[in-house]
Amino acid sequence: MIKDKKEESKLKELKENYKELKKEYNLPDFNDLNREFLIEKVSESETDFLIREIGRVMSEKFSNYLRFVEMMLNPVNSPMFVFSIIKAIGDEEKKKLSEIYKELTKIELDMIELDTDFSEKKQADFINNSYKSWQNVKKDFLSIITKVKENWDSKKSSNNNGYFG
Repeated sequence: MIKDKKEESKLKELKENYKELKKEYNLPDFNDLNREFLIEKVSESETDFLIREIGRVMSEKFSNYLRFVEMMLNPVNSPMFVFSIIKAIGDEEKKKLSEIYKELTKIELDMIELDTDFSEKKQADFINNSYKSWQNVKKDFLSIITKVKENWDSKKSSNNNGYFG
């Protein structure tokens, strides 16, 4: 993707401003955080609260994953693909999903608390703690996805005479 000069300068400015926050609060490396949460989107908006915007971008990803895990654990009114995935996971994966759900719920509660009572220090703590949590959640998610992919064909072929009427 080709970026124009204005976008490049905004991203450069974001990186410079982030560098100061990183130093003050011992935050993760910009590139690591950007790779995981696409925080460069923050460069598109003007704000006096850079650290809050970074937390907001991160929270979007956590909220999306939380909703997905909720669908997996309680598939009422879920899209059909969710049921296919559920058929392809075993008890061990369901247990991991429950653990992921607990961790993401904790992060969601932290986000709500920050939204209610913002401080730069609390936001920095949130970024650090949730980034570390994400590293573990991500590993568990990847192992579940791997298991689903391994079991996908075997579950699908054993149920080839389903009823759709």
